[in-house]
Amino acid sequence: MISSRVFNSAAFRFCPRSVSGRVPTVRPTIGTRRDFSAEAKAIVFETNGKPLDVLKLHTFPLPDVTDDTILVKFLASPINPADINQVEGVYPTKPPFLTDVISSTTPLAICGNEGAVEILDVGKSVTQFKPGDRAIMRHTLFGTWRTHAIANIVDLTKVPFASSDITAVQAATASVNPTTAYRMLKDFVEMKDGDWFIQTAANSGVGRAAIQLGRLWGLRSINVVRDREDIDDLKRDLESLGATKVVTEDEIKDKGFRNTIKEWIGDREIKLGLNCTGGESTTNIARQLSTGGHLVTYGGMARKPVTVPVSLFIFKDIHLHGYWLTRWSDSHPDEKEQIVNEILGLLKGGELKDVPVDEVVWTADMSDQERLDAFKHGVGKYINGSRGRKQVLVHK
Repeated sequence: MISSRVFNSAAFRFCPRSVSGRVPTVRPTIGTRRDFSAEAKAIVFETNGKPLDVLKLHTFPLPDVTDDTILVKFLASPINPADINQVEGVYPTKPPFLTDVISSTTPLAICGNEGAVEILDVGKSVTQFKPGDRAIMRHTLFGTWRTHAIANIVDLTKVPFASSDITAVQAATASVNPTTAYRMLKDFVEMKDGDWFIQTAANSGVGRAAIQLGRLWGLRSINVVRDREDIDDLKRDLESLGATKVVTEDEIKDKGFRNTIKEWIGDREIKLGLNCTGGESTTNIARQLSTGGHLVTYGGMARKPVTVPVSLFIFKDIHLHGYWLTRWSDSHPDEKEQIVNEILGLLKGGELKDVPVDEVVWTADMSDQERLDAFKHGVGKYINGSRGRKQVLVHK
């Protein structure tokens, strides 16, 4: 439980991100005040490795709230592919390994980059937030797989809608997948009403967002998914979101299927391809691009290289790009905030549907082992393929 008005003491102030936006710092402060006393629980790892082997639960006391810091309680925190890759040690950015600020003699990293929080208390110099406000993470590498944290103003973006309009899960999942889809549809090709794009993994979080944003902007889409027993149900689901056409990987690799695609698009072109798989699937959508088309890769779920025939470069002038939302977000924080608010508004208005979610629930009466088991179960579902459903840690 969180109690009020506990003794004043000198404490370490935890700044998960400096004003420059990069390096976590620990520095002593004197004369702090504590309006709340809270014990935080976090999913951490000591060494990189297989998530189910290295993840564990760590409990630690929070530092005092100082004049310019903020005490937050996490409401929801997704388990994203980048998070898993960071645990494995194969992602370009690395979470910081901490000791003093989390009362650990062994350096531990708290993973998780996306999340929604409730403000519990603010320092007297903080005017941008007040208790009861909700916020999402402004930057990556904060460490969101936990119950509570001390944050700074630069760490948070206020959620401009009430909880009755936007749920915690909606807020927590708005800043990565939909924003990635938004920027890729805007940044590489000038897409006009009636234009076509094609994408792999169309039932992923980014894929579903791209379908819906495309519909809102008058774009048409060819959406490639893996074949499965319930393929007809999946096709109907994506078509209900606004997918123009949904095809399987087996269908798209058939050379004769190109005539079907030509019938679909008529005199239009397929200007843009979105790829998060790699391997044969990516080669197959690259072949469908029109002359001068752009293929944008933002993921590699198949863990296979992107292979494009030389003929597509020479005779069709195909352009290949990579897209990393983290890099764009760090250099465009204000624009990122505007887009996230736009996405939240679309969710509020029902114009954008949520990504399907499996909740990994933590309750106040759960033991540490129960919390860890529940979290690992969610990670295991992700690793083993969750059929397009995002795993989200939810605190109840």
